[in-house]
Order: sequence, then C-alpha cells, then structure tokens
Amino acid sequence: MGAVTTPAPTTRAARRQQAAAAAPRRTGATVAMVLVIVVALLLTAVLLVLRGGGPAGAGSAAAPVPDAVLPAVGDAPPVLADLDPDAPQPTALDSTLAPLLADPALGRGLSAQVVDARTGTVLFDRDGSDPGTPASTAKLLTAVAALTTLDPAATLPTTVVAGATPGEVVLVGGGDPTLSRTTPSATYPGAPTVDDLARQVTAALAGAPVTSVVVDNSLFSGPLTAAGWGADDAPSTYAAPVTAAAVDGARLAPGGLARSGQPGTDAGVALARALGAPSVPVTLGAAPPQARELGRVQSAPVARLVEQALSLSDNLLAETLARHVALTRGLPATFEGAGTAVTDAVREAGIDVTGVVLGDASGLSAGDLVPATTLTGLLRAAGDGSLPAAADLLSGLPVAGFDGTLADRGDPTGGAAPGSVRAKTGTLLGVNALAGTVLTADGRLLVFAVLADGAVGGLDPTEAALDRVAAALAGCGCR
Repeated sequence: MGAVTTPAPTTRAARRQQAAAAAPRRTGATVAMVLVIVVALLLTAVLLVLRGGGPAGAGSAAAPVPDAVLPAVGDAPPVLADLDPDAPQPTALDSTLAPLLADPALGRGLSAQVVDARTGTVLFDRDGSDPGTPASTAKLLTAVAALTTLDPAATLPTTVVAGATPGEVVLVGGGDPTLSRTTPSATYPGAPTVDDLARQVTAALAGAPVTSVVVDNSLFSGPLTAAGWGADDAPSTYAAPVTAAAVDGARLAPGGLARSGQPGTDAGVALARALGAPSVPVTLGAAPPQARELGRVQSAPVARLVEQALSLSDNLLAETLARHVALTRGLPATFEGAGTAVTDAVREAGIDVTGVVLGDASGLSAGDLVPATTLTGLLRAAGDGSLPAAADLLSGLPVAGFDGTLADRGDPTGGAAPGSVRAKTGTLLGVNALAGTVLTADGRLLVFAVLADGAVGGLDPTEAALDRVAAALAGCGCR
C-alpha cells in the first residue's frame, strides 16, 4: 500500500476550523519577525557606536581601545631534560649482578660488561673481552657501519627501465627490501610502494601494453644465504635469501611473518599486477645498457632503515644495508664483503674490534664472534657524542615493555622505571644476548652487554634471566 494522503477540508465549517488552527501560527510568526527586526536594529546601533557613527557620534573619532596585555610566561622546561652529571655512579655492581648471572639458565661461557656512559669507567666485567656469539646484537655493528659509511639522509632507489623488446619492462633492484605492495606499508613506515612505481611506468609507456617483466638482481652478488646459516633459516619467519629486489621484506604477504624463497620474482609479480598485467611472464635477467628509465621510487632515509632493522631485528634489512656499506667501500656486495666492510667501518669509527668475526651482517650465523667490550664501546660512542653520526643507533633500540623485540619483555619486579631499558636482543639456538643502555634509579646512564652463548634453560627462562639483569641495573643505587 502507498502512503495515505489526508484530503483537504471542503465545508465552510471545516475551513473556519482550519483558519482558527492556523491563527496561532501566524501570530507566532509575526512575533518572531518583530523580534528579528528589533535585534537587527540593536546590532546596527552597536556597530554605529563602535565606529563613531550615529547622531551622537557622527564625525567623531573612534573611542581608543587599550592594547591587549599578555600574561607573563616563564621559560618552558625542556621536554627531555639533560642527565645530571653529578648523579651517583654505581659502585657495588659485583654484588648486585653476580647472583643474577649465576642463573643456571644462562649456562656457562657467559660474558658481560657494564660501562658508565659519561666517563667510560668499567663498572662490571665478566670476561668482556672474550669473543662470544652475538646473535642479533651483531646488528649494532652493522648499524654503526651504515650510519658512518653511508649518508644517514641518503635513500635507496628502486627503478624500472625499458627492456630489450617492445612491451618488456625491467625492475632493477636497488637493495631496498622495504618496497611495499600496500599503501602505506604494513611493516615499514615511509617505505616506497609498488603502486607509485607502476603509475610512473604506465605514464611513461603512454598506453603501450606490458608484455613481460624482468627482474634485475645484479647489484648484489655471491650466494643468497650465508655459510653459517642453517638449512631452515631461509626462507623462514625471520630470514630470506638476500636479493637486490624484494617487496615487504621478502614476506609472502604484507604484514605477515613467513618469508619467501624467491624475493626477486615476487617483486616482479607485484609490479606486473600493479601494471594491470598479472598474467605476463616474470623472469630474472639483466637490464639493457643505458636503458630508458620508466619509473623510480626511493626508500626512507638510511637512518630510518637502521632504526627499523634494529627495532624489528630485521635480518634481511640488516644484510642489505651491509651490502651498501660494502659497495661504498669498494668491496663486493656479498656476505663476505659485507662482513669485512662492517668490521673495517666500525674499526675506523674508533671502536676496538679485536676478536670480531662476521660471516654475515645480521648475526644469524652461528660462526659470528663479537666481544661484549666491542658492543659496549660502540654503544658508548653513540651515546656520549664522540660518534655523532651513530646517534640514530640509540633511537632504534627496542624499549623494554613498549616496542620492537622488547615489547613483551621486562621484569616488573626489578624496580625499573618505564622506558629506562633500551636494548638490542639476540636469539639463536642456545644463544641469548642483550646489549643496550639503561638509566639507573639514581639517574646515571650506563651501557651494558651480556652474551650467553651456552644457554641451557630454553628461550623463556634465559630471556627472563637477562631481563632481571637489565632491571637490576635500572633499579640500582648499588652503593
């Protein structure tokens, strides 16, 4: 049924009844109109007075208005206050740390060192100069090498050029694994996108169809996995073959965990789809010499990539950064070349690298060796201003209980204030490490490194034991 419409009244009585009902509405409308007119007249009068108009003020100057007086405001306190140089330095760390480091979960062969960040005074040392397996704390060396060798503001390009045949396009990997299939990236803030690259290519082709995609990985050379990696390390949820072209950190799906065994091909497939040609063949190959560039995107700055590699403990990102260090230093972009380049760069930055052996740049290799003294040395250099280029290393350290690989870690019973522990984690089978900075309860900044490469307690007990050490330092008066 449709809407029911009430017919209009037709009788004279009905019309009188309707008119009577409408009378109050007309009266109300008349009153409202009168009020509007009165308000308008009042506003006009006020404006005339303010402007010196009207009969009484005609031709007179406007009344003077006193200047506004702002309230007195004191100096703003700093958002981040300087540390008190006179904050007391711990003097009894042996008695504080010895029982914690004796935890059976940490096993034998443990090495550790704690250093005052301001003075360089060694406050605690347990075989600190003995090289140990660093696991992912090796990324601290890679970070220093990248920040001191490369321009921290530099970006890494990914380009597309015209291929050797009509309709063929070549994706030239520039060693940036953060190129994203989504907008924005699900993992790397500030990352370039495949869609942006595809829009440029489409415009450059001016309507010509894409018939094939070639992926050029030639920027990097040598084996795609390191000799010290296990058979199940790449692909896995934490590592992938190291190639010059990749998308989303070689993840099978944006934001996922599982990594791909063919990162370059995946990047080519993503480009083909973004170009509206998902069924064209995608192969590995080389770009023609002096090929016409069709599109280019740039990574986030190197400093941000370093932060992401540390916070996420991203093995692929660390390996690609190290290869750029190798290329800049005239070495091959291989695992061996990257390991040598990182070690040399850290040495030239003034850090003692005695005993350092790097078979990769991520710490995934079980053959890597780094003393705790090297880790505390570079952390102090980044924190005390003596190595200003490495300052971004500190901002990339995960914060206990807040973000990165320490988001769900920390010891709430240790007296540590929120945010007082920032450290790089390291985890391999039988190896757990923690190295970073800690602000004591007295306001003293310390750097520390603990390498437990003979751990026997399993992952959770060993990590908990290391967290108790960090929390004890943070809650320390220790005098």
